[in-house]
Amino acid sequence: MEPDPLADPYLWLEEVTGDRPLEWVRARNAESLAELTTGERFAELRDGIREVLDSDERIPYVRRRGELLYNFWQDAEHPRGLWRRTTLESYRTGEPDWELLLDIDALAALEGENWVWQGAAVRKPEYVRALVQLSRGGADATVVREFDLPTRSFLPGADSADPGFELPEAKSRVGWVDADTVFVGTDTGPGSMTTSGYPRVMRQWRRGTPVAEAPVVFEASETDVSAFAVHDDTEGFERDLVGRAPDFHTSLDYLRRPDGSLELIDVPPDAETDAHREWLLVRPRSPWTLGETTYPEGSLLAFGFDDYLAGGREAAVLFTPTPRRSLSYHAWTRHHLILLVLEDVTTRTEVLTPERGWASSPLPGGSELGSTDIVGVDPDASDEYLLDVSGYTQASTLLRGDLATGELETLRRAPEFFDATGMTVQQYFAVSDDGTRIPYFVVGGQADGETDEAGPVLMTGYGGFEVSLTPHYSGILGRGWLARGGRYVVANIRGGGEYGPAWHTGVLGEHRYLAYQDFAAVARDLVDRKITTADRLAIHGGSNGGLLMGVMLTRYPSLFGAIVIQVPLLDMRRYHLLLAGASWMAEYGDPDNPTDWEWISKYSPYQNLPRDASLPPVLVTTSTRDDRVHPGHARKMVARMREYGYPVDYYENIEGGHGGAADNAQRAFQWGLVLEFCWRHVG
Repeated sequence: MEPDPLADPYLWLEEVTGDRPLEWVRARNAESLAELTTGERFAELRDGIREVLDSDERIPYVRRRGELLYNFWQDAEHPRGLWRRTTLESYRTGEPDWELLLDIDALAALEGENWVWQGAAVRKPEYVRALVQLSRGGADATVVREFDLPTRSFLPGADSADPGFELPEAKSRVGWVDADTVFVGTDTGPGSMTTSGYPRVMRQWRRGTPVAEAPVVFEASETDVSAFAVHDDTEGFERDLVGRAPDFHTSLDYLRRPDGSLELIDVPPDAETDAHREWLLVRPRSPWTLGETTYPEGSLLAFGFDDYLAGGREAAVLFTPTPRRSLSYHAWTRHHLILLVLEDVTTRTEVLTPERGWASSPLPGGSELGSTDIVGVDPDASDEYLLDVSGYTQASTLLRGDLATGELETLRRAPEFFDATGMTVQQYFAVSDDGTRIPYFVVGGQADGETDEAGPVLMTGYGGFEVSLTPHYSGILGRGWLARGGRYVVANIRGGGEYGPAWHTGVLGEHRYLAYQDFAAVARDLVDRKITTADRLAIHGGSNGGLLMGVMLTRYPSLFGAIVIQVPLLDMRRYHLLLAGASWMAEYGDPDNPTDWEWISKYSPYQNLPRDASLPPVLVTTSTRDDRVHPGHARKMVARMREYGYPVDYYENIEGGHGGAADNAQRAFQWGLVLEFCWRHVG
């Protein structure tokens, strides 16, 4: 009799920090590290990557807070990092005079904690207090502590005369209302968190009072993903917005009046909204009919905020998508709106001016060939903007512009970490099983790439949650793969946002298989074009991309020479029961629903691992401290592969969170493992 495919003899590996599971993890780690890390090439890869990550010549990216520019910096001497700030004038010199605010390495040593920086919210407009978030080992759950910038110290606890805001470790939401009040959602006991592990109850917490006794301002359903509450302190437009996310792709937003009453902002639940000053921007993710006009998904519309709440529905159309063009995101300056647009996955930037009837013009500094990202704006005070311009073979340039003056200056140029001379970037289109054209980039090789000798290729993809993979410079892959003669391929499969919301929604639920067909089509196209051969094609992906790799292993193994599966979802029968998994049911479906399980069961890697098949070499990596995607997915898949007699390498970082690594040393080590594995099997 065939074994029950739903039976799971490895549930014990889901006990994250249990003695028996960790003993199993350490044994697997020892086996794999003995195999992969003893050679000269691994050391060269690891050390070369570490040089990239720790380079003092990297761009110190900054965020403006009032008159100062803030930066978080990690290097060899400060692996946990420094939080610091400087002036624009000093930053322009190339050798800024940094004011050190917080040394995370020193703090960790002092307190005996494995602190990892997770950001800080600085209170406007005074910029004297900040809510600092620190995690243990890189987990999503954080400790929140209030920090005083003038004295560069944390405020004392609740028993002092001037107590600081403090929260114990949890997946909290917290943000300033005024100098002595915050909106907070955190774990205060039973009923305070959703089944996805995020805040269900939002409170208005006043300094010096118990958080569990703070007045409730909004409650979500237990089965929602989360609740939220934010305060907009823009002078003249102060308001509170609260709401809930029923699933990962929808939200219900309310204006909270001073008397505590709530007024629904009546837009489609799947639409993205942005309330800014007098404007309400709406980006529908499905066709939206207002009166006699239907606006396509992915368009961007502007309304007067107060007029919309009063029933007005006259829209200014700011962006209309086409089959080749989609809106990636937008950002406000004081008097303008910047749009970042994707056209066949390359970026275009433009600026709109509300005071001139939303007149449009190109944004100075935007790249027509590489990729442009808006990395800083000053929406409260000025028309300053910061742009990062890069490409697969083009190291980043940081530009600062001012739309008020027309000024444009280069602030920094990143070093080139590998020699890209003669390397090309080509975009091709594969045809998926249903006839859809799937774009992908090939980095490396000569312009006549179709006639080059087939060589080693490392390919990646993601295909989920409307995440777009756009061209960007990677010193890690450049030095560890491209400069050694490999080519790198990025597949822009459906499930991402490269062509707008429909590119994503078309593969939700029962249509998920289309994303996997897309990736397989790109793999075949690479071989058809003689760019590589199946036995010289390695692939890697993490998180949802790790699920993609798992499906490639179990459904398309003959197309690949090696597969790297990183921080993955793999057991789709139980994913919704593990950590944040319940929040992703809008993406994949509900395994407890027989109809949903019917389609999920066809691709879930853990349940579909064949017993007697020819599989390519596999490396699986995860992190014990990943509290987003449960490490049990990776552990159980490896255990089952070993049971079936398949060779598999496994490495689990005992810390590192969902990113898999907590500092540059760990990042270099893990990338060294990945690239050594790929070179060993397809190089």
